[in-house]
Amino acid sequence: MKTDGRTRAQESTNAIERMYITMRHLFNRGFYKPMGVSGETLREGLLALRPEIYGSVAEDKAELNGLLYVLERLPIGIEQCRYINLTSDEGYGDSHFQPIVPPKRRRNCYRIDEEQMNIEITRGRSEIYDILTHLTFLFIESHKIMRRVVIDEDGSVTRDWKKLEAVVLSKEEIDKAEREVALTHAANILGRTFYEVSKIYPKFSTPNNPEQFLHIIYWMGKLAIEETVNNDKRIITFSPILRERLGHHIHGEVWADKIKKYLVDAELLQRPIHIISANMHSVMNTLYAPLALKAEIKKKDILQVYEMLSDPSNGQVRQKVSKLAISEGMKFIEDSSGTNIDVQVFDTAKLEEGFRNKEFTSLKEEEKPVIIVMDYAFGEQAYETMDELLKPYILDGDEIKMNVKSVSIMGKAGILEGGKGDIMIPSAHIFEGTADNYPFKNELKKDDLEGHGIKVVDGSMITVLGTSLQNRDILKFFHDSTWNVSGLEMEGAHYQKAIQAASKLRKSIAEDVQVRYAYYASDNPLETGSTLASGGLGTTGVKPTYLITEKILEQIFNS
Repeated sequence: MKTDGRTRAQESTNAIERMYITMRHLFNRGFYKPMGVSGETLREGLLALRPEIYGSVAEDKAELNGLLYVLERLPIGIEQCRYINLTSDEGYGDSHFQPIVPPKRRRNCYRIDEEQMNIEITRGRSEIYDILTHLTFLFIESHKIMRRVVIDEDGSVTRDWKKLEAVVLSKEEIDKAEREVALTHAANILGRTFYEVSKIYPKFSTPNNPEQFLHIIYWMGKLAIEETVNNDKRIITFSPILRERLGHHIHGEVWADKIKKYLVDAELLQRPIHIISANMHSVMNTLYAPLALKAEIKKKDILQVYEMLSDPSNGQVRQKVSKLAISEGMKFIEDSSGTNIDVQVFDTAKLEEGFRNKEFTSLKEEEKPVIIVMDYAFGEQAYETMDELLKPYILDGDEIKMNVKSVSIMGKAGILEGGKGDIMIPSAHIFEGTADNYPFKNELKKDDLEGHGIKVVDGSMITVLGTSLQNRDILKFFHDSTWNVSGLEMEGAHYQKAIQAASKLRKSIAEDVQVRYAYYASDNPLETGSTLASGGLGTTGVKPTYLITEKILEQIFNS
Protein backbone atom coordinates (compact mmCIF):
# COMPACT_ATOMS: atom_id res chain seq x y z
CA MET A 1 0.00 0.00 0.00
CA LYS A 2 1.32 3.43 -0.89
CA THR A 3 1.78 5.53 2.24
CA ASP A 4 2.98 8.77 0.67
CA GLY A 5 4.12 10.44 -2.52
CA ARG A 6 7.70 9.41 -1.90
CA THR A 7 6.78 5.71 -2.10
CA ARG A 8 5.15 6.33 -5.46
CA ALA A 9 8.24 8.29 -6.55
CA GLN A 10 10.46 5.34 -5.59
CA GLU A 11 8.27 2.94 -7.59
CA SER A 12 8.48 5.26 -10.59
CA THR A 13 12.26 5.54 -10.27
CA ASN A 14 12.52 1.74 -10.18
CA ALA A 15 10.34 1.51 -13.30
CA ILE A 16 12.66 3.90 -15.17
CA GLU A 17 15.73 1.93 -14.09
CA ARG A 18 14.14 -1.36 -15.24
CA MET A 19 13.28 0.17 -18.59
CA TYR A 20 16.80 1.44 -19.23
CA ILE A 21 18.40 -1.84 -18.16
CA THR A 22 16.01 -3.66 -20.48
CA MET A 23 16.72 -1.32 -23.41
CA ARG A 24 20.47 -1.84 -22.99
CA HIS A 25 19.94 -5.62 -22.86
CA LEU A 26 17.74 -5.62 -25.98
CA PHE A 27 20.27 -3.45 -27.82
CA ASN A 28 23.08 -5.90 -27.00
CA ARG A 29 20.87 -8.80 -28.06
CA GLY A 30 20.27 -7.17 -31.43
CA PHE A 31 16.49 -7.50 -31.83
CA TYR A 32 13.20 -7.86 -29.98
CA LYS A 33 9.46 -8.09 -30.51
CA PRO A 34 7.91 -5.06 -28.79
CA MET A 35 4.52 -6.73 -28.23
CA GLY A 36 6.05 -10.13 -27.43
CA VAL A 37 7.65 -11.48 -24.26
CA SER A 38 10.90 -9.59 -24.92
CA GLY A 39 9.10 -6.24 -24.96
CA GLU A 40 6.97 -6.93 -21.90
CA THR A 41 9.23 -5.15 -19.40
CA LEU A 42 9.21 -1.97 -21.49
CA ARG A 43 5.42 -2.05 -21.79
CA GLU A 44 4.92 -2.73 -18.08
CA GLY A 45 7.41 -0.02 -17.14
CA LEU A 46 5.72 2.59 -19.30
CA LEU A 47 2.26 1.70 -17.99
CA ALA A 48 3.52 1.76 -14.39
CA LEU A 49 5.15 5.16 -14.92
CA ARG A 50 2.28 6.83 -16.75
CA PRO A 51 4.58 9.66 -17.96
CA GLU A 52 2.95 13.07 -18.14
CA ILE A 53 3.81 13.45 -21.81
CA TYR A 54 1.86 10.28 -22.67
CA GLY A 55 -1.30 11.34 -20.84
CA SER A 56 -3.90 8.55 -20.75
CA VAL A 57 -1.60 5.76 -22.01
CA ALA A 58 -2.57 3.55 -19.04
CA GLU A 59 -6.31 4.03 -19.66
CA ASP A 60 -8.59 2.23 -22.09
CA LYS A 61 -9.21 5.31 -24.25
CA ALA A 62 -6.65 6.42 -26.82
CA GLU A 63 -4.17 9.18 -25.99
CA LEU A 64 -4.36 11.73 -28.82
CA ASN A 65 -1.95 14.52 -27.78
CA GLY A 66 0.69 11.95 -26.85
CA LEU A 67 0.22 10.27 -30.23
CA LEU A 68 0.75 13.59 -32.03
CA TYR A 69 3.87 14.30 -29.94
CA VAL A 70 5.35 10.87 -30.74
CA LEU A 71 4.58 10.88 -34.47
CA GLU A 72 6.15 14.33 -34.90
CA ARG A 73 9.39 12.69 -33.73
CA LEU A 74 9.14 9.50 -35.78
CA PRO A 75 9.23 9.15 -39.60
CA ILE A 76 6.01 9.45 -41.58
CA GLY A 77 4.74 5.98 -42.43
CA ILE A 78 6.32 4.15 -39.49
CA GLU A 79 2.88 2.98 -38.31
CA GLN A 80 2.67 0.90 -41.53
CA CYS A 81 5.96 -0.96 -40.93
CA ARG A 82 6.32 -4.36 -39.27
CA TYR A 83 10.12 -4.19 -39.36
CA ILE A 84 11.92 -1.23 -37.79
CA ASN A 85 15.70 -1.29 -38.10
CA LEU A 86 17.91 1.11 -36.11
CA THR A 87 21.16 1.65 -38.00
CA SER A 88 24.31 3.74 -37.90
CA ASP A 89 25.19 6.02 -40.83
CA GLU A 90 25.72 3.16 -43.26
CA GLY A 91 25.64 4.85 -46.65
CA TYR A 92 21.92 5.19 -47.33
CA GLY A 93 22.45 8.89 -48.05
CA ASP A 94 24.18 7.92 -51.32
CA SER A 95 21.44 5.50 -52.38
CA HIS A 96 18.16 5.94 -54.25
CA PHE A 97 16.29 5.93 -50.93
CA GLN A 98 14.87 9.34 -50.09
CA PRO A 99 15.52 10.44 -46.50
CA ILE A 100 12.43 10.98 -44.35
CA VAL A 101 13.09 13.56 -41.63
CA PRO A 102 10.54 13.76 -38.77
CA PRO A 103 9.08 17.26 -38.26
CA LYS A 104 10.44 17.67 -34.70
CA ARG A 105 13.63 15.55 -34.77
CA ARG A 106 16.55 15.95 -37.15
CA ARG A 107 17.29 12.34 -37.99
CA ASN A 108 17.42 10.58 -41.38
CA CYS A 109 15.03 7.67 -41.86
CA TYR A 110 14.58 5.49 -44.93
CA ARG A 111 11.55 3.50 -46.09
CA ILE A 112 13.23 0.37 -47.48
CA ASP A 113 10.03 -1.30 -48.68
CA GLU A 114 6.37 -1.54 -47.72
CA GLU A 115 7.19 -3.34 -44.46
CA GLN A 116 10.53 -1.89 -43.32
CA MET A 117 11.67 1.48 -41.96
CA ASN A 118 15.33 2.20 -41.19
CA ILE A 119 16.12 4.91 -38.62
CA GLU A 120 19.64 6.33 -38.61
CA ILE A 121 21.15 6.76 -35.13
CA THR A 122 23.97 9.30 -34.94
CA ARG A 123 23.29 10.92 -31.55
CA GLY A 124 24.12 8.05 -29.23
CA ARG A 125 22.23 6.15 -26.55
CA SER A 126 19.82 8.95 -25.68
CA GLU A 127 18.44 8.83 -29.21
CA ILE A 128 17.91 5.05 -28.98
CA TYR A 129 16.15 5.40 -25.61
CA ASP A 130 13.97 8.18 -27.04
CA ILE A 131 12.92 6.14 -30.09
CA LEU A 132 12.27 2.90 -28.19
CA THR A 133 10.13 4.71 -25.63
CA HIS A 134 8.07 6.38 -28.36
CA LEU A 135 7.66 3.08 -30.21
CA THR A 136 6.56 1.33 -27.02
CA PHE A 137 3.86 3.99 -26.58
CA LEU A 138 2.82 3.66 -30.24
CA PHE A 139 2.45 -0.13 -30.00
CA ILE A 140 0.50 0.04 -26.72
CA GLU A 141 -1.89 2.50 -28.36
CA SER A 142 -2.23 0.29 -31.45
CA HIS A 143 -3.34 -2.66 -29.31
CA LYS A 144 -5.97 -0.46 -27.64
CA ILE A 145 -7.45 0.03 -31.11
CA MET A 146 -7.26 -3.70 -31.81
CA ARG A 147 -9.10 -4.57 -28.60
CA ARG A 148 -11.93 -2.20 -29.50
CA VAL A 149 -12.48 -3.49 -33.05
CA VAL A 150 -11.78 -7.26 -32.95
CA ILE A 151 -14.97 -9.08 -31.94
CA ASP A 152 -13.71 -12.67 -31.63
CA GLU A 153 -10.63 -14.87 -32.05
CA ASP A 154 -11.13 -15.49 -35.77
CA GLY A 155 -10.51 -11.78 -36.47
CA SER A 156 -14.08 -10.57 -37.06
CA VAL A 157 -14.19 -6.78 -36.73
CA THR A 158 -16.76 -4.13 -35.87
CA ARG A 159 -18.76 -2.09 -38.36
CA ASP A 160 -16.83 1.03 -37.31
CA TRP A 161 -13.57 -0.62 -38.40
CA LYS A 162 -14.99 -1.74 -41.78
CA LYS A 163 -16.24 1.78 -42.49
CA LEU A 164 -12.88 3.34 -41.55
CA GLU A 165 -11.04 0.80 -43.70
CA ALA A 166 -13.22 1.60 -46.71
CA VAL A 167 -12.39 5.31 -46.46
CA VAL A 168 -8.65 4.79 -45.96
CA LEU A 169 -8.23 2.26 -48.78
CA SER A 170 -10.33 4.28 -51.22
CA LYS A 171 -8.31 6.38 -53.66
CA GLU A 172 -11.09 8.94 -53.99
CA GLU A 173 -10.92 12.29 -52.21
CA ILE A 174 -13.54 12.72 -49.51
CA ASP A 175 -15.65 15.80 -48.83
CA LYS A 176 -16.44 17.36 -45.45
CA ALA A 177 -19.54 15.22 -44.86
CA GLU A 178 -17.69 11.95 -45.65
CA ARG A 179 -14.80 13.05 -43.45
CA GLU A 180 -17.11 13.69 -40.50
CA VAL A 181 -18.69 10.27 -40.96
CA ALA A 182 -15.20 8.71 -40.94
CA LEU A 183 -14.23 10.72 -37.84
CA THR A 184 -17.39 9.46 -36.09
CA HIS A 185 -16.29 5.85 -36.67
CA ALA A 186 -12.73 6.74 -35.61
CA ALA A 187 -14.03 8.34 -32.39
CA ASN A 188 -15.85 5.10 -31.49
CA ILE A 189 -12.72 3.07 -32.21
CA LEU A 190 -10.55 5.39 -30.09
CA GLY A 191 -12.98 5.75 -27.18
CA ARG A 192 -12.97 9.52 -27.68
CA THR A 193 -15.67 12.06 -28.48
CA PHE A 194 -16.34 13.34 -31.98
CA TYR A 195 -15.28 16.79 -30.73
CA GLU A 196 -11.90 15.49 -29.53
CA VAL A 197 -11.01 13.70 -32.78
CA SER A 198 -12.27 16.63 -34.88
CA LYS A 199 -10.03 18.99 -32.93
CA ILE A 200 -6.87 16.85 -33.25
CA TYR A 201 -7.47 15.72 -36.86
CA PRO A 202 -6.05 18.84 -38.64
CA LYS A 203 -2.86 18.72 -36.53
CA PHE A 204 -1.94 15.42 -38.21
CA SER A 205 -2.75 16.63 -41.74
CA THR A 206 -0.02 17.27 -44.30
CA PRO A 207 -0.27 18.90 -47.74
CA ASN A 208 0.31 15.49 -49.34
CA ASN A 209 -2.11 13.66 -47.07
CA PRO A 210 -4.85 15.77 -45.48
CA GLU A 211 -6.49 12.57 -44.15
CA GLN A 212 -3.30 11.38 -42.42
CA PHE A 213 -5.00 11.05 -39.03
CA LEU A 214 -7.44 8.45 -40.37
CA HIS A 215 -4.63 6.59 -42.14
CA ILE A 216 -2.51 6.48 -38.97
CA ILE A 217 -5.36 5.10 -36.85
CA TYR A 218 -6.15 2.49 -39.51
CA TRP A 219 -2.58 1.24 -39.93
CA MET A 220 -1.90 1.19 -36.19
CA GLY A 221 -4.98 -0.98 -35.73
CA LYS A 222 -4.32 -3.14 -38.80
CA LEU A 223 -0.82 -4.18 -37.72
CA ALA A 224 -2.03 -4.84 -34.17
CA ILE A 225 -4.84 -7.05 -35.53
CA GLU A 226 -2.35 -8.99 -37.68
CA GLU A 227 -0.11 -9.45 -34.63
CA THR A 228 -2.98 -10.84 -32.57
CA VAL A 229 -4.93 -12.85 -35.14
CA ASN A 230 -2.14 -14.04 -37.48
CA ASN A 231 0.80 -13.81 -35.06
CA ASP A 232 2.65 -11.50 -37.49
CA LYS A 233 4.75 -9.83 -34.79
CA ARG A 234 6.41 -6.47 -35.32
CA ILE A 235 10.18 -6.62 -34.84
CA ILE A 236 12.73 -3.95 -33.89
CA THR A 237 16.35 -4.71 -34.85
CA PHE A 238 19.68 -2.96 -34.24
CA SER A 239 22.22 -3.22 -37.04
CA PRO A 240 25.60 -4.86 -36.25
CA ILE A 241 27.42 -1.67 -37.34
CA LEU A 242 25.37 0.44 -34.92
CA ARG A 243 26.11 -1.93 -32.05
CA GLU A 244 29.81 -1.86 -32.93
CA ARG A 245 30.09 1.94 -33.26
CA LEU A 246 27.94 3.15 -30.37
CA GLY A 247 29.93 5.03 -27.73
CA HIS A 248 33.05 5.55 -29.84
CA HIS A 249 32.55 9.27 -30.60
CA ILE A 250 32.87 8.62 -34.33
CA HIS A 251 30.50 11.40 -35.39
CA GLY A 252 31.61 13.83 -32.66
CA GLU A 253 35.28 13.56 -33.59
CA VAL A 254 34.62 14.27 -37.29
CA TRP A 255 32.33 17.17 -36.31
CA ALA A 256 34.88 18.77 -33.93
CA ASP A 257 37.84 18.34 -36.31
CA LYS A 258 35.98 20.19 -39.08
CA ILE A 259 35.40 23.16 -36.75
CA LYS A 260 39.00 23.24 -35.53
CA LYS A 261 40.36 22.95 -39.07
CA TYR A 262 38.37 26.04 -40.03
CA LEU A 263 39.73 27.89 -36.98
CA VAL A 264 43.30 26.98 -38.01
CA ASP A 265 42.75 27.97 -41.65
CA ALA A 266 41.20 31.29 -40.59
CA GLU A 267 43.97 31.87 -38.00
CA LEU A 268 41.46 32.01 -35.16
CA LEU A 269 42.55 29.08 -32.98
CA GLN A 270 44.73 31.13 -30.64
CA ARG A 271 42.25 33.98 -30.21
CA PRO A 272 40.04 34.09 -27.04
CA ILE A 273 37.36 31.50 -27.85
CA HIS A 274 33.87 31.45 -26.33
CA ILE A 275 31.62 28.45 -27.01
CA ILE A 276 27.84 28.80 -26.86
CA SER A 277 25.34 25.95 -27.16
CA ALA A 278 22.18 27.60 -28.43
CA ASN A 279 19.91 27.89 -31.46
CA MET A 280 21.11 29.09 -34.86
CA HIS A 281 19.49 32.51 -34.80
CA SER A 282 19.59 34.35 -31.47
CA VAL A 283 23.33 35.18 -31.32
CA MET A 284 23.42 36.20 -35.00
CA ASN A 285 20.29 38.34 -34.63
CA THR A 286 21.46 39.96 -31.39
CA LEU A 287 24.79 40.96 -32.93
CA TYR A 288 23.65 41.97 -36.41
CA ALA A 289 19.90 42.84 -36.42
CA PRO A 290 20.49 46.32 -34.90
CA LEU A 291 22.87 47.05 -37.81
CA ALA A 292 20.97 45.30 -40.60
CA LEU A 293 17.47 46.48 -39.65
CA LYS A 294 17.94 50.09 -38.61
CA ALA A 295 14.79 51.19 -40.43
CA GLU A 296 12.64 48.51 -38.77
CA ILE A 297 14.03 49.32 -35.31
CA LYS A 298 12.97 52.96 -35.71
CA LYS A 299 9.35 51.76 -36.06
CA LYS A 300 9.41 48.89 -33.53
CA ASP A 301 11.20 48.08 -30.30
CA ILE A 302 13.94 45.46 -30.47
CA LEU A 303 11.77 42.69 -28.97
CA GLN A 304 9.21 43.15 -31.74
CA VAL A 305 12.04 42.91 -34.27
CA TYR A 306 13.20 39.63 -32.68
CA GLU A 307 9.63 38.30 -32.82
CA MET A 308 9.46 39.28 -36.47
CA LEU A 309 12.75 37.44 -37.14
CA SER A 310 11.41 34.35 -35.33
CA ASP A 311 8.50 34.14 -37.80
CA PRO A 312 9.46 31.76 -40.66
CA SER A 313 7.27 33.75 -43.05
CA ASN A 314 9.63 36.75 -42.80
CA GLY A 315 12.32 35.09 -44.90
CA GLN A 316 13.51 38.26 -46.64
CA VAL A 317 14.14 40.11 -43.39
CA ARG A 318 15.98 37.13 -41.92
CA GLN A 319 18.07 36.89 -45.08
CA LYS A 320 19.03 40.55 -44.70
CA VAL A 321 20.48 39.89 -41.22
CA SER A 322 22.20 36.70 -42.36
CA LYS A 323 23.78 38.43 -45.37
CA LEU A 324 25.24 41.19 -43.18
CA ALA A 325 26.48 38.64 -40.65
CA ILE A 326 28.36 36.69 -43.34
CA SER A 327 29.96 39.89 -44.66
CA GLU A 328 31.05 40.92 -41.15
CA GLY A 329 32.70 37.84 -39.74
CA MET A 330 30.19 34.98 -39.48
CA LYS A 331 31.02 31.59 -40.98
CA PHE A 332 28.27 28.96 -41.15
CA ILE A 333 29.56 25.38 -40.92
CA GLU A 334 26.84 22.99 -42.02
CA ASP A 335 27.07 19.58 -40.42
CA SER A 336 28.25 16.72 -42.61
CA SER A 337 29.33 14.36 -39.82
CA GLY A 338 25.92 12.96 -38.90
CA THR A 339 25.68 14.73 -35.54
CA ASN A 340 22.97 17.03 -36.98
CA ILE A 341 24.64 19.91 -35.14
CA ASP A 342 25.31 22.95 -37.33
CA VAL A 343 27.81 25.59 -36.20
CA GLN A 344 28.35 29.32 -36.59
CA VAL A 345 31.75 30.94 -35.99
CA PHE A 346 31.80 34.70 -35.34
CA ASP A 347 35.07 36.59 -35.78
CA THR A 348 34.18 39.70 -33.80
CA ALA A 349 37.27 41.54 -35.12
CA LYS A 350 35.20 42.08 -38.27
CA LEU A 351 32.31 43.64 -36.37
CA GLU A 352 31.77 47.38 -36.71
CA GLU A 353 31.41 47.65 -32.96
CA GLY A 354 31.32 45.41 -29.90
CA PHE A 355 28.34 44.50 -27.77
CA ARG A 356 27.87 46.97 -24.91
CA ASN A 357 31.63 47.46 -24.59
CA LYS A 358 32.98 50.95 -25.25
CA GLU A 359 36.60 49.78 -25.22
CA PHE A 360 36.01 47.12 -27.92
CA THR A 361 37.26 49.20 -30.86
CA SER A 362 40.53 49.95 -29.06
CA LEU A 363 41.31 46.25 -28.48
CA LYS A 364 43.95 44.59 -30.63
CA GLU A 365 42.63 42.08 -33.15
CA GLU A 366 44.17 39.14 -31.27
CA GLU A 367 42.27 40.22 -28.13
CA LYS A 368 38.84 40.25 -29.75
CA PRO A 369 36.71 37.18 -29.03
CA VAL A 370 35.86 34.38 -31.43
CA ILE A 371 32.40 32.98 -30.69
CA ILE A 372 31.49 29.42 -31.66
CA VAL A 373 27.74 28.76 -31.57
CA MET A 374 26.78 25.09 -31.76
CA ASP A 375 23.19 23.97 -32.30
CA TYR A 376 21.51 21.89 -29.60
CA ALA A 377 22.90 18.44 -28.83
CA PHE A 378 20.60 15.59 -27.77
CA GLY A 379 21.08 13.95 -24.37
CA GLU A 380 24.38 12.07 -24.03
CA GLN A 381 25.47 13.51 -27.38
CA ALA A 382 26.27 16.70 -25.43
CA TYR A 383 29.20 14.92 -23.76
CA GLU A 384 30.49 13.45 -27.02
CA THR A 385 30.48 16.73 -28.93
CA MET A 386 31.77 18.99 -26.14
CA ASP A 387 34.43 16.45 -25.13
CA GLU A 388 35.73 16.27 -28.71
CA LEU A 389 35.53 20.04 -29.26
CA LEU A 390 37.62 20.83 -26.16
CA LYS A 391 40.41 18.39 -27.08
CA PRO A 392 43.62 19.85 -28.59
CA TYR A 393 43.83 19.91 -32.39
CA ILE A 394 46.50 17.67 -33.89
CA LEU A 395 48.37 19.46 -36.70
CA ASP A 396 51.42 17.83 -38.29
CA GLY A 397 51.81 15.64 -35.21
CA ASP A 398 51.72 18.59 -32.78
CA GLU A 399 48.99 19.27 -30.21
CA ILE A 400 47.51 22.76 -30.40
CA LYS A 401 45.30 23.74 -27.47
CA MET A 402 42.42 26.13 -28.01
CA ASN A 403 42.31 29.31 -25.95
CA VAL A 404 38.82 28.60 -24.56
CA LYS A 405 37.74 31.36 -22.19
CA SER A 406 34.11 30.38 -21.57
CA VAL A 407 31.40 27.84 -22.33
CA SER A 408 27.78 28.98 -22.24
CA ILE A 409 24.72 26.75 -22.45
CA MET A 410 21.31 28.19 -23.26
CA GLY A 411 18.43 25.80 -23.76
CA LYS A 412 14.81 24.88 -23.16
CA ALA A 413 13.88 22.95 -20.03
CA GLY A 414 10.90 21.84 -17.99
CA ILE A 415 10.25 24.05 -14.98
CA LEU A 416 8.85 22.75 -11.69
CA GLU A 417 7.62 26.03 -10.24
CA GLY A 418 6.46 28.46 -12.87
CA GLY A 419 5.21 28.45 -16.44
CA LYS A 420 6.24 28.61 -20.09
CA GLY A 421 8.75 31.37 -20.80
CA ASP A 422 10.13 31.65 -17.26
CA ILE A 423 13.91 31.46 -16.78
CA MET A 424 15.99 29.01 -14.70
CA ILE A 425 19.55 29.74 -13.55
CA PRO A 426 21.17 26.52 -12.25
CA SER A 427 23.91 26.18 -9.66
CA ALA A 428 24.37 22.42 -10.17
CA HIS A 429 23.27 19.56 -12.42
CA ILE A 430 22.09 16.31 -10.88
CA PHE A 431 22.21 13.31 -13.20
CA GLU A 432 19.02 11.29 -12.78
CA GLY A 433 19.40 7.62 -11.85
CA THR A 434 23.00 8.02 -10.68
CA ALA A 435 24.92 9.48 -7.73
CA ASP A 436 26.59 11.98 -10.09
CA ASN A 437 26.15 15.66 -9.36
CA TYR A 438 27.99 18.62 -10.85
CA PRO A 439 28.07 21.83 -8.78
CA PHE A 440 29.69 24.78 -10.58
CA LYS A 441 30.11 28.54 -10.39
CA ASN A 442 27.60 29.98 -12.82
CA GLU A 443 28.70 33.37 -14.21
CA LEU A 444 25.03 34.11 -14.89
CA LYS A 445 23.13 35.15 -11.76
CA LYS A 446 19.45 35.48 -10.99
CA ASP A 447 19.95 39.25 -10.54
CA ASP A 448 21.32 39.55 -14.10
CA LEU A 449 17.99 38.55 -15.64
CA GLU A 450 15.42 39.92 -13.19
CA GLY A 451 13.44 43.10 -13.75
CA HIS A 452 12.30 42.37 -17.31
CA GLY A 453 8.80 41.09 -16.58
CA ILE A 454 9.89 37.43 -16.59
CA LYS A 455 9.99 35.19 -13.53
CA VAL A 456 13.54 33.97 -12.79
CA VAL A 457 14.28 31.03 -10.46
CA ASP A 458 17.55 29.43 -9.42
CA GLY A 459 18.56 26.11 -7.88
CA SER A 460 19.67 22.70 -9.11
CA MET A 461 18.64 21.16 -12.43
CA ILE A 462 18.03 17.46 -13.02
CA THR A 463 19.57 16.08 -16.18
CA VAL A 464 17.06 13.40 -17.07
CA LEU A 465 17.62 10.26 -19.12
CA GLY A 466 14.71 11.23 -21.39
CA THR A 467 11.82 13.70 -21.25
CA SER A 468 9.39 11.00 -22.38
CA LEU A 469 9.76 9.03 -19.13
CA GLN A 470 9.17 11.80 -16.62
CA ASN A 471 6.26 11.38 -14.26
CA ARG A 472 4.62 13.66 -11.76
CA ASP A 473 5.58 11.69 -8.63
CA ILE A 474 9.33 11.72 -9.32
CA LEU A 475 9.32 15.39 -10.24
CA LYS A 476 7.23 16.35 -7.20
CA PHE A 477 9.67 14.46 -4.96
CA PHE A 478 12.64 16.36 -6.42
CA HIS A 479 10.74 19.64 -6.18
CA ASP A 480 9.82 19.11 -2.51
CA SER A 481 13.17 17.61 -1.43
CA THR A 482 16.30 19.32 -0.10
CA TRP A 483 17.90 19.07 -3.57
CA ASN A 484 16.28 22.47 -4.34
CA VAL A 485 15.47 21.46 -7.92
CA SER A 486 13.98 24.13 -10.16
CA GLY A 487 13.77 22.26 -13.47
CA LEU A 488 14.77 19.36 -15.71
CA GLU A 489 16.57 19.03 -19.03
CA MET A 490 18.64 16.42 -20.89
CA GLU A 491 22.15 17.79 -21.54
CA GLY A 492 23.49 19.87 -18.63
CA ALA A 493 25.32 17.15 -16.67
CA HIS A 494 26.83 15.79 -19.91
CA TYR A 495 28.16 19.23 -20.89
CA GLN A 496 29.56 19.88 -17.41
CA LYS A 497 31.19 16.43 -17.28
CA ALA A 498 33.06 17.24 -20.51
CA ILE A 499 34.02 20.75 -19.36
CA GLN A 500 35.35 19.51 -16.00
CA ALA A 501 37.28 16.68 -17.67
CA ALA A 502 38.92 19.10 -20.13
CA SER A 503 39.72 21.82 -17.58
CA LYS A 504 40.55 19.89 -14.40
CA LEU A 505 41.75 16.47 -15.58
CA ARG A 506 43.12 16.68 -19.12
CA LYS A 507 44.21 20.34 -18.77
CA SER A 508 43.40 20.89 -22.44
CA ILE A 509 41.67 24.17 -21.58
CA ALA A 510 42.21 26.63 -18.73
CA GLU A 511 41.17 25.39 -15.29
CA ASP A 512 39.42 28.71 -14.59
CA VAL A 513 37.26 28.53 -17.74
CA GLN A 514 34.01 30.41 -17.15
CA VAL A 515 30.70 28.57 -17.48
CA ARG A 516 27.23 29.98 -17.96
CA TYR A 517 23.98 28.04 -17.89
CA ALA A 518 20.50 29.44 -18.39
CA TYR A 519 17.27 27.79 -19.48
CA TYR A 520 13.86 29.08 -20.45
CA ALA A 521 10.81 26.99 -19.64
CA SER A 522 9.21 25.09 -22.50
CA ASP A 523 6.72 23.34 -20.21
CA ASN A 524 5.75 22.57 -16.63
CA PRO A 525 5.38 18.77 -16.35
CA LEU A 526 3.77 19.15 -12.90
CA GLU A 527 0.82 21.02 -14.37
CA THR A 528 -1.88 19.21 -16.33
CA GLY A 529 -2.14 20.72 -19.79
CA SER A 530 1.33 22.31 -19.61
CA THR A 531 3.50 19.39 -20.71
CA LEU A 532 5.49 19.25 -23.96
CA ALA A 533 2.61 17.37 -25.57
CA SER A 534 0.38 20.43 -25.11
CA GLY A 535 2.21 22.30 -27.88
CA GLY A 536 5.12 24.62 -28.51
CA LEU A 537 6.10 27.94 -26.96
CA GLY A 538 5.16 30.13 -29.91
CA THR A 539 6.33 33.72 -29.39
CA THR A 540 6.44 33.16 -25.59
CA GLY A 541 10.01 31.90 -25.95
CA VAL A 542 11.31 34.93 -27.86
CA LYS A 543 11.74 37.32 -24.92
CA PRO A 544 13.59 34.90 -22.57
CA THR A 545 15.74 33.59 -25.45
CA TYR A 546 17.03 37.03 -26.38
CA LEU A 547 17.28 38.24 -22.80
CA ILE A 548 19.61 35.31 -21.99
CA THR A 549 21.53 35.75 -25.27
CA GLU A 550 22.11 39.46 -24.61
CA LYS A 551 23.41 38.77 -21.11
CA ILE A 552 25.78 36.02 -22.33
CA LEU A 553 27.18 38.30 -25.08
CA GLU A 554 27.49 41.22 -22.66
CA GLN A 555 29.64 39.08 -20.35
CA ILE A 556 31.73 37.70 -23.23
CA PHE A 557 32.52 41.17 -24.61
CA ASN A 558 33.39 42.49 -21.16
CA SER A 559 35.45 39.52 -19.96
